[in-house]
Amino acid sequence: MTINLENQVALVTGAGTGIGKAIALRLAEAGAKVIVNYNSSKEAAEAVVADINGKGGTATAYQCDVTDEAQVKEMIAKIGAECGGIDILINNAGSLIERCPVAEMSTELWERIINVNVKSVFLVTKYVIPLMKEKQYGRIVNVSSVAARNGGGGGAVMYATAKGAVSTFTKGLAKELCDDGILVNGIAPGVITTPFHDRFTSAEARENFRKVIPLGREGDPLEVADAALYLVSPLSSYVLGEMVEVNGGQLMD
Repeated sequence: MTINLENQVALVTGAGTGIGKAIALRLAEAGAKVIVNYNSSKEAAEAVVADINGKGGTATAYQCDVTDEAQVKEMIAKIGAECGGIDILINNAGSLIERCPVAEMSTELWERIINVNVKSVFLVTKYVIPLMKEKQYGRIVNVSSVAARNGGGGGAVMYATAKGAVSTFTKGLAKELCDDGILVNGIAPGVITTPFHDRFTSAEARENFRKVIPLGREGDPLEVADAALYLVSPLSSYVLGEMVEVNGGQLMD
């Protein structure tokens, strides 16, 4: 079965690099019109848009700090007016920001971690919901992490906590919105080859991760994107409130 997302508008937050970029590419390949959101990575986001449009797809880059309510409200309103609504939302934006033990963590750093990983998901979702309710249709996929289940690596307690909140938010929101034709699910990536790990994880730590992953390697961003594509497609019409673990067997239920 070929997944066809033609005539659907998809907003992917943090889509300039890594997993967000891969998801944007997969959705565009399936025919969706993709809004590539970014905050500071303008050149990377524009490169994603150029790639999609160059292959015959349709994409637009949109700068917005998704932790800023006024900016989020303006972005969603503009997309709704220009595109006739939003059918698919991928809440991908997030960051560890920096590794830091809890005992040494400042309140300011704690707030930054919570804001970029949790507040962003709340704000974007809040303003997208009315557009989806108008159509009585929508697909929301929240990107969590294996850290939400295992507590994360060294200095990542607050990141793991934030991603745990995303997972819980996903399940509660799924029950809240399903009567409006909006299906909410999530993805929890494991160790994926992205700029995230290039920045925050040492080569030694990555090798140690690889040794305990049954498949014996890091994942590819497109392998995570394939899970997202499934969750926004008709193939997942009876899947609700699930966190799809994409981790090569690192963590199994």
